[in-house]
Amino acid sequence: MIDSVGGIIVATKQKKLGTFDSVHLLIGGMIGSAIFSLSGMTILSAGPAAIISWILGALILLAYGLQTAELASRYPQSGGVFAFPALLLGKTREQGNLWGWISAWAYLFGCIAGAAFSAIYIGIYLSVAFPVMGSWQVPLGITAVLFSGVLNAVRFRITGKTTTILTLFLGLTLLIFSVSVFSSGSWDASMFTPFFSQGSGGVTGFLDALPLAMVAYGSIVALSFLVGEVEKPNRTIPKAMAIAMSVVLVLYLVVLVATLGLVPSSYLQENEEMRYIPLYAAAFSLPGLAFLTPLISISAVLALLTTMIVTMALASHTLQATAEQGALPHFLARTGKENGAPLTATAVVVLVTGFFAAFPQLTNLLINLGALCNVIVVAIVCVTVIASRKQHPTKEAGFFHAPGGNLLPILTLAVLVASYIPSIIQGGWQLWVATMIYYVIGLLFYRKPRRQV
Repeated sequence: MIDSVGGIIVATKQKKLGTFDSVHLLIGGMIGSAIFSLSGMTILSAGPAAIISWILGALILLAYGLQTAELASRYPQSGGVFAFPALLLGKTREQGNLWGWISAWAYLFGCIAGAAFSAIYIGIYLSVAFPVMGSWQVPLGITAVLFSGVLNAVRFRITGKTTTILTLFLGLTLLIFSVSVFSSGSWDASMFTPFFSQGSGGVTGFLDALPLAMVAYGSIVALSFLVGEVEKPNRTIPKAMAIAMSVVLVLYLVVLVATLGLVPSSYLQENEEMRYIPLYAAAFSLPGLAFLTPLISISAVLALLTTMIVTMALASHTLQATAEQGALPHFLARTGKENGAPLTATAVVVLVTGFFAAFPQLTNLLINLGALCNVIVVAIVCVTVIASRKQHPTKEAGFFHAPGGNLLPILTLAVLVASYIPSIIQGGWQLWVATMIYYVIGLLFYRKPRRQV
């Protein structure tokens, strides 16, 4: 049986997850808001070469998912984003705890940034679909934040059937969009040439776009924290991850190709308001298909709202787990007496997310800093996997092992570093300054844990 708690799908003890259920869980998690919104920024930066960004992003996140599954199998700790590095990195307990905090602090902003961005664009998608709501963008976004926070506070359960219906609806919407575009007579294959130099990032634009494309596949790690509930995890996990990633990647590539045949990078460079609503921009260019724009808008809102519920829940639980380990003030670990929900952490997440959602002009900062924070987490996980394998050099029965040996985390790290070299060379220092400021703020709250994880 599969349930979803606060938007996060979990397995009950009644039945272990087989391949079918595992694939369904992962596909449902990955078909979300990114394709409706962030795809536009990858097209802006890379043009048609954004296709490469999305393929590389899928491969990197597949490798990341397999590595987190290996760690979760050997160290089934709550708050793994803090616990894994704290257990395995550094020469002393204090150093390990610091690495755990660096990972958790980055993961926290990645979640909050995703939620705030989603809130901002719920208002925008509704306003473009229904012009009467044009002046309500910020109130709509803040309302979505409060709604998501309340659902997480009461541990609202979305049944597996509801999750399935939503996933099928979003997938069907994307297929209807793609078929409509290809059959419209307006789709233009000539827009794919030149392939690499159309984007604002030039020939290396596909590397600039890579961190944003990776965000779309973040839910691949959902299975990692359910290793104990997976039937024959050594076989089921890699098989389910590969199948789910293949299905989602093919669907996303079809949507990207359809969009790129109508909406080139030059259009997004000239029309800033369309950069985060590229599917709407494509649908809007087909006046003969009037049903398509409201369908895309409604689907995008549902996907964005689902993303908010999930990311805000993850942020709350990260705060709670890190506070329980002593790295953040203990009041953040308080839970509700009746349902065990992290009430204080949820309230903090609602306040911070609501603050960012009230300032749409911060969108670029949210997305770029959030993507960088996600990359920091992936990089730390890669190093943690290498450290774990040094402690356990031989494969042991009963534990999941990601394929590829140490080559897998090393290659993942190399591609991540390469993806940020162009932005550094081209003057992306502001992003790194913002990252430093964020961590300085975090140091004001950081406490050395008084006990070992």
